Amino acid sequence: MTDFHQLVVKKIQKAFPDAVEEVQEFRGECTIVVDMESVHAICKMVCEDEELDCNFIVDICADDMLPDYPRFAVNYQIRSMDNNGEFRLRTFVDDPDEGPQTVGDIWNVGGWLEVEVYDLMGITFQGNTGLRRLFLPEDWVGHPLRKDYPLGYEEVQFSFNWEAIQEKKPYAGRKRLADNN
Repeated sequence: MTDFHQLVVKKIQKAFPDAVEEVQEFRGECTIVVDMESVHAICKMVCEDEELDCNFIVDICADDMLPDYPRFAVNYQIRSMDNNGEFRLRTFVDDPDEGPQTVGDIWNVGGWLEVEVYDLMGITFQGNTGLRRLFLPEDWVGHPLRKDYPLGYEEVQFSFNWEAIQEKKPYAGRKRLADNN
């Protein structure tokens, strides 16, 4: 673990001793797993701490771990530009309708990143009043990055069923050519 990662872990564990569930280090990346109720307070602390100076949130994304429970995990990729260090804060979400508190009041772009997670995964962020469809039409049903979302309406073509699928495809001019013969 880098010196910056050790400092971040130490400060978070000292300020929130009951919140940290696990610390993972893999290929130079540090992931700190925390309980959902502490995410906002931890983000605020790492942003306001003068030594850490985590002044930038790179990304917020979510994982769908179906069939495991809790099903969802929200990941916050946080960066300190002055310290040239980055770490991941991760929390598990039991109910997507009761997700973590927004970090949009800490980092302005955080609100937009939460809108993306809401649109594609369906996880709401408490206090974010701008949650809406971002990439998909307003009347779209479902969230396409969830594992239980249907892949599409068209049957997949394989070597054993290619003839049946070819017959169903609407090639331009197929009917007109057949009618003219």
